[in-house]
Amino acid sequence: MSLKALGARLFAKRIRKKINKWALDPINTQQRVFKNLIETAQHTVFGIDHNFQEIKSYSDFANNVPIRDYEQLKPYVDRVVDGEKNILWPGKPLYFAKTSGTTSGAKYIPLTAASMPTHIRAARNAILCYIEETGKATFVDGSMIFLQGSPELNEKNGVKLGRLSGIVAHYVPKYLQKNRMPSWETNCIEDWEEKVDAIVEETVDQNMTIISGIPPWVQMYFERLQKKTNKKIGELFKNFELFIYGGVNFEPYKSTFEKLIGRKVAGIELYPASEGFFAFQDKQNVEGMLLQLDSGMFYEFVQADQFFEENPKRLTIGEVEVGVNYVMLISTNAGLWAYNIGDTILFTSVSPYRVVVSGRIKHFISAFGEHVIGKEVEQALKAAAETTGVLINDFTVAPQVNPEDSDLPYHEWFIEFQEEPKNIDALALEVDKSLRKQNSYYDDLIEGKILRKLKISRVPKDGFKNYMKSIGKLGGQNKLPRLSNDRNIADVLTAMIDK
Repeated sequence: MSLKALGARLFAKRIRKKINKWALDPINTQQRVFKNLIETAQHTVFGIDHNFQEIKSYSDFANNVPIRDYEQLKPYVDRVVDGEKNILWPGKPLYFAKTSGTTSGAKYIPLTAASMPTHIRAARNAILCYIEETGKATFVDGSMIFLQGSPELNEKNGVKLGRLSGIVAHYVPKYLQKNRMPSWETNCIEDWEEKVDAIVEETVDQNMTIISGIPPWVQMYFERLQKKTNKKIGELFKNFELFIYGGVNFEPYKSTFEKLIGRKVAGIELYPASEGFFAFQDKQNVEGMLLQLDSGMFYEFVQADQFFEENPKRLTIGEVEVGVNYVMLISTNAGLWAYNIGDTILFTSVSPYRVVVSGRIKHFISAFGEHVIGKEVEQALKAAAETTGVLINDFTVAPQVNPEDSDLPYHEWFIEFQEEPKNIDALALEVDKSLRKQNSYYDDLIEGKILRKLKISRVPKDGFKNYMKSIGKLGGQNKLPRLSNDRNIADVLTAMIDK
């Protein structure tokens, strides 16, 4: 074992002890974070507007600081973007992470000197927990690739501006610089397809041990490697040991990846976002990701089925339960306060606190009162694919309220297959069966003949890639919504299918 690998093992043990210390004392840890956030920001514009100097308890905070999403916080963010100091957090941010917005267009998420290190530590600690648990560390001597956005940054009123993944590229530790791929020049290529081709050329003959990225874009990389070499990825990269992923649920892609790789590879799931690095998988055989309670973020939770009520009950970490669908709110050392990130989560454990992402509060189907969420459709397709042996590239689901045949409405599943199924009706039946087991409202609507069983529409090869390209969101950290409550995406896909 190399000195680098040995050092990684020793460092991993030390970090694991630190993690255990706060993970096993969650309530006091969150109270400490809360107190620090309020005291630090009390003299900011936001702190003065919301009486931070008078806040002595969480109930004071909940009474003074309403739940906001980006659009509602935007008047404050706009002042930060315009160059004003001490608005949401003392001073000015180090960076703005630019992301795609909804009604507000581009979103500018501040990253501060206090928040930036938490992103880096969480990514590092995810790998160190794997090393500590398994004892494996030789992969640190191999080449590592992180499929990410361009590290080239712009500037806005004296603050650097770019995609989060591009910003993080500036913080790769020196001891990993020699191992890190692709090259800076390749990473700066904006066109995603051109970039993937360049990455293939750079990595095809390397000793790749860690590969990281959002599953659909890593899949594209693997497919192009396989096309170039006619080899399975596991054969091409014999020491490929660890796949690190996040952004979307990996389960629908799992069978396709195993086929592309040709063998099983250990994985680490991450839960990063521009607003914060919320959780990572710290155990290989335990469901859920460890919620980062000691990373400058104070968490609140609202039951998803109550979220759109006038004054929904807000819960702190000590009040949550396993298996309940919650909207997650954050207050952070980047200056976000009672901020709705849009995600829904489920706790798989409360000792320690581990979560899975169940969907998006705005991404669901409830055209008929069924309130189907992302986790349910992903689980239904996973179960059906395992039963029928079908391999899936990608998918999305939308309601069809007014079918042309004047029959009952239905859910339409747009699926791009790795290989065409032998019996698409059998697959549809299995998906429907699994969804009905998970969602009693959906089951009641089928049983009561309000809805008919779902329909699967085949999306042609590269159809989703072409769709994402058409809206300027190909590659990087961009993700296809799993669910829509309207036909905006579905109509574009239908036109593509009908050509």
